[in-house]
Order: sequence, then structure tokens, then C-alpha cells
Amino acid sequence: MDARPFSLLALLLTAAGSAPAEEAPISDAAGRAFQQAQSLCQADAGRLWGASLCGPMMLVDPTTRRVVASEADAAGALQAQGGLFVGQLPPGATMANTAVEWSGTRWTQLLWPLPEDAGLRAILMAHEMFHRVQPTLPITSPPAGENAHLDTLEGRYTLQLEWRALAAALQASHPSTRDAAIMDALAFRAERYRRFPSAMQEEAALELNEGLAEYTGVMVGGATPEARILAALHDLRAHVGDRSFVRSFAYATGPAYGLLLNEIAPGWRDRLAQNPRDLGTHLREAMGADLPAGADAVPAAAARWGGKALRDTEITREQQRLADLDRLRARFVAGPVLRLDLRSMRIQFDPNDLQPLEGVGTVYPKMRLTDEWGRLEVTGGAVMRSDWKAVIVEAPPDARSLMQGRGWSLSLAPGWSISAGPRPGDYVLAPPR
Repeated sequence: MDARPFSLLALLLTAAGSAPAEEAPISDAAGRAFQQAQSLCQADAGRLWGASLCGPMMLVDPTTRRVVASEADAAGALQAQGGLFVGQLPPGATMANTAVEWSGTRWTQLLWPLPEDAGLRAILMAHEMFHRVQPTLPITSPPAGENAHLDTLEGRYTLQLEWRALAAALQASHPSTRDAAIMDALAFRAERYRRFPSAMQEEAALELNEGLAEYTGVMVGGATPEARILAALHDLRAHVGDRSFVRSFAYATGPAYGLLLNEIAPGWRDRLAQNPRDLGTHLREAMGADLPAGADAVPAAAARWGGKALRDTEITREQQRLADLDRLRARFVAGPVLRLDLRSMRIQFDPNDLQPLEGVGTVYPKMRLTDEWGRLEVTGGAVMRSDWKAVIVEAPPDARSLMQGRGWSLSLAPGWSISAGPRPGDYVLAPPR
């Protein structure tokens, strides 16, 4: 699932001074988008992953839920029209840049409007086409985690130093310069794994999911090797300003490590099934080099990449983060809450804007969630439990109006209701009797 900024990459890939074209109706431009997607997957011809990326694609207008698809759905919900297939996505169905199962068909789903620039559009399409075929590929990954360590001072500090070193490696004009920058990037990653024992597994899970998808977008969507380098550099720089890195970091590291592995260890993708580890470990093993040892190794490397100024900035942020955590615990832990247990949940959210709440879950500032009990719209914060079995919002302030509260609104399916929870002021979801 994507929620990524494109403006900088647009400047890199398009002519300076060009103005975006006026947005066309979805039905007018869908055919051209599908033709571009077909051209991309045919040009790849299954070489990247040993499987074709071609397949059903739908464009969805998030305002009207209108669907325009490249082919018919298995259940017959769409109607043929001018060589395409059109219809309406029902309430509760997922709307996002992602892969979805709907009406008996597995789709690459893209939200309208698509990026105006052809290069940006190609990267987005290929990213999501990978997600559609991903379950069929022999790629295994560790169980997903929250990556909460990437919201701490040391986690953010070492990650950003790693990004800086990776950017230099991608731009290096000589193998020795490239390899020196790679070794610094790997040293920062190793230090993070030393400080946080679960970091290697948790990062690998997202890197082998969104990281590989973004790498695919860059490889298949980039028209030339130079365009791919520019796209990977954009991904490394674009996420520096993210409020949190816990879900977005792999969009940056995936293309960078993937392109470097292409150079140093051709055929690395074939080994993912037998060796489901983070991409940094794959690169370190391919280089056959030992990381520098000693207490001064990482500080010395950090000094080469502006570590002092970065640490000063991150210390200030950490102080604000701890204050924010106190406020969030007051809202979602100490104070009265409404707990909604999840059964067959579908969720839409921005992966760049999450806040881990240690021991509880992750705070989503905005989300749209549907389940068999109804729909939850969040605009002012909600907590997804770490086990993904429940979502928590602040209790409604008025017992006479249980369907909305501070920054959220709830629509329940027939038979479902809200009842008193275990603590005074708490509420829980009550199933039909």
C-alpha cells in the first residue's frame, strides 16, 4: 500500500518548467493507463521475478467510488463499455493503491488521479503490480513487527546515517568509493541491530514486502539505469521528513539495497526463498567483508556523514516525542476508551504518519476501517493493538451519542451495538444476539 510524495521525483524525471496537465475524466484516461501498464509488464516479461506482472487492473475514484477496469471481474459486477469495464465499488470495499480481492478477481488497484508524469506513474504501477503477484512468488519473510525502534533516538539516528551512506554508494563513480560507503551503511544498520534485538527480524519483514515492491517499481518503471538511480535517490531523500519511519523506511532502503545488490551479487533475487533476511545482510554476505570492530567504529563513520548535527536534531525531536507519548497514553490507556474487536478487518491509512505506543500498539492519526460490524472513520487518532485484534479510540464524551467521539465516527451494521466496558467510562463492541 502506498502513500508517497512524488513532487521531487517529478522534478528529476520531467523537463523543468513543465506544468501539469488538466485532470482528465477517469474513463477518458483509463485506457492509456492500462496500455502503459501492459507495456511495462510485457517489457519485463517475467525476468525480474520469474513471473509476469501483467494482470487485472482497476482505477478507482475515491470520491465517487467509480471503477474503471482493464478486464471483466469473475462475478460479473462490472459492465463492458468501450473496451473497458465499469462499475461502482460497494461501501466497505478497499480503496487504496494496493492489491485487492474483489468480485472474484485479484486486482492491482490504483486510486484516481494517477501521477501526471509518465515516469512516476510507471513506478507506482509496477510497485502495485508486484503486490498483486507477490503471494505467488517463492519469497518468504519473517513475521511482521511494529518497528517501534525506528521511532527512538538511536533508531532514527542510525537509519538516517544509513540512508546518507547508501545515497553516496549509489552515486559513487568508482567501486572502491562505493564499497566504502556501503560498509558505513552496513555498520549503521549493524549498530541498530545490536541496540535493538528484534530489529533485524522486524525490518526484514517490511523490507521483503514494501521494500521489494518499491524496488520493483524502480526497476520496471525506470526507463534507464540512470532513471532508476534517480528514483532510488529520491526514495532515500523523500522520507527524511516523515513523521515516523516505522512503516515508510523500507520504501527508501528497498530500491537502494536492491540496485547495489544488482551490481555486486547478480542473481540475489533467486536466493530470497532460501534466505529470507533483510537486504543489508544479503549485501554484506555478497561483499564477503567483515564490518569494522571496536567502540570507535560507528562514531568515526558517523562523523563522515554529518552525525553531530543530525544527533542534535534528533535529541530535540526525542524530547518532543516523549511528551507526545505521555499525551497519547493519557488518551488511549489511562483515560476511558472504546474498544472495537476486529474480525475480518480492512484498513486504509498513511504509512508515513504512524506513532508507536510501546506495550499497546500503534497510533494512526487517520484511518478508514471496515469490518463485519461496520465502518470506523478516524481523523483525530486511534490505536491499532500490536496483535491487530482490536482498534481503540477515545470513549465518546456523551453516553447518549455513542457513534462519534473526538476525531472519529462509527457506523454499525444491523444488530451490533455499543455496551459498557470493564472500567467506568469504557465501552466495547457488542455483537448481535
